[in-house]
Amino acid sequence: MMLLRNECLAVCVLLSAAGAVSDAHGQARVGEAVVVQKEVLHISPASTSQMSVGDGVLRDETVRTGAESATRLVMADSTNLSLGANASLTLDRTVFNDERTYRDIAVKMTSGAFRFVTGHSEKAAYKISTPLATIGVRGTILDILSQRGKTTVVLQEGGSHVCNQSGSQCIELTQPGDTAIITSSGQGRSTIKKTSTPPWTFAQACAASAGLCGVTDLAKNDASPPPDDSALCGR
Repeated sequence: MMLLRNECLAVCVLLSAAGAVSDAHGQARVGEAVVVQKEVLHISPASTSQMSVGDGVLRDETVRTGAESATRLVMADSTNLSLGANASLTLDRTVFNDERTYRDIAVKMTSGAFRFVTGHSEKAAYKISTPLATIGVRGTILDILSQRGKTTVVLQEGGSHVCNQSGSQCIELTQPGDTAIITSSGQGRSTIKKTSTPPWTFAQACAASAGLCGVTDLAKNDASPPPDDSALCGR
């Protein structure tokens, strides 16, 4: 029986998680690209290459988008990560509980605009950081803009605990539209303030890129692996 493309993607991610698939350099495959528009790069110490739909996302690699480019990544626990143009992130720690949940997942959002939609892992497992902020989640959709000297975190759904990088100041985001703005004050210090009037959201990127702000839930696309699963995943 022929599988639709989105079902193929879901099966491949689940197979990768369950089997702890690794590349030649020992990096574990922890997710997959489901939307790729224009220039989206995998960057590792060993190589840099163009990303395509269906490519695996590897632990410790950086994903970077170019100008007028975008991508959406889906992790094995159905966490969805959307990147707008000129964005860069690294999945620098992923520890599985089982094939569908993480005990620990850490995402570094270095620069650019992002939308983060939590998956099925315990919320304490997620650790998001930018150069100026650390961000905890509680069943959450967050828009995050990481700029030089400034990070903006906008709550779209759920709740979030946001601190400056030193942890000396923290605020709670509890209502849709609640926004944390963290600003560098020099010499490694930063300040944080809260507003209910977001100066920015990821909505503009969503409108410009079809599928970028969709949500793929692998549990809803669950299927038993076909006999030729290695061929299905292109391995």
